[in-house]
Amino acid sequence: MATSEENMTGGPAIPRAAAASAKKSGSSLGTIVLAVLVIGAVILPFASKNFFIFQMTQVMVYAIAILGLNLLTGINGQFSLGHGAFYAVGAYTAAILMEMQGVPYGWTIPIAGVLCFVAGFLFGLPALRLEGVYLALATFALAVATPQLLKLSPFEHWTGGVQGIVIIKPDAPFGLDAVLNPDQWLYFFTLVIGLFLYWLARNIVGSRTGRALMAIRDNPIAARSMGVNTAVYKATAFGISAMFTGVAGCLGAIVIQFVAPDSFTFALSVALLVGLVIGGVGWLPGALLGALFIVFIPNVAEDISKGLAGAFYGFFLIAVIYLAPQGAGGLIRSGLARVKRML
Repeated sequence: MATSEENMTGGPAIPRAAAASAKKSGSSLGTIVLAVLVIGAVILPFASKNFFIFQMTQVMVYAIAILGLNLLTGINGQFSLGHGAFYAVGAYTAAILMEMQGVPYGWTIPIAGVLCFVAGFLFGLPALRLEGVYLALATFALAVATPQLLKLSPFEHWTGGVQGIVIIKPDAPFGLDAVLNPDQWLYFFTLVIGLFLYWLARNIVGSRTGRALMAIRDNPIAARSMGVNTAVYKATAFGISAMFTGVAGCLGAIVIQFVAPDSFTFALSVALLVGLVIGGVGWLPGALLGALFIVFIPNVAEDISKGLAGAFYGFFLIAVIYLAPQGAGGLIRSGLARVKRML
């Protein structure tokens, strides 16, 4: 005979209570993990040497670029081998505005974002007719052509040609230079921008635009039949993705203090793609894991053997893909799911 509580809820009370308890435990676990990460991120620059702070700032820069690539490839299903080009546009925007026009470095970030959004949107329009390997080939051509264009003599006055442009590292503003050295300041500066862009990406994915992008990825014909303007959304996805990557390039130029055409070869686009796969395609937090891989694993491989650094890097990459086909993010998600079930 059903109890009064079962009649009111339409089902057994105990399983519902257990489910609610498990959900609450999982939420508490997520809050604890997030709090630990935030505290660790704040403490890190005060407990580390400047070079490690510089490396972690690079990790955040690459994480922003991979986050943008994930919006395009993981969320919208468009494959790109050319995001190194948008990274270069953002980097040169910062260098030219700061060193030649005297623009404060803070203003170069939104300018680079807008410029790269427009460039990505315009590139996405003719690419609408391309899919799969043909789109990959078009973006590959973009990545290969960009460094060569930056070396051309008509642009040398602006780009510095093969010699590049040196950027002066900014000090902390508002009197914070008494507490933070330039490396620590750029770390926090990049951290704040990275957190904002992650929040923005999460909101894009959860919005109507994000649902439309995923619908196009999963079934473009069905999406069109439901009234989704696939052309506009796919071009917009390219623009948003390029904006994220351009902001990353802008930050990267400020952090490294130097830009040159040979810094933005096709290898950069491949590195971003590797970071995307390692972190987990379609999983936004995986951008940080992928960035950690592409910054630190090459150094580990070189420490093992300088002559065979490339071979060891390839071994690490194959091992991760073999052991975690869904990326390191897949392992973490499955591990967290087990912990939640235990709780």
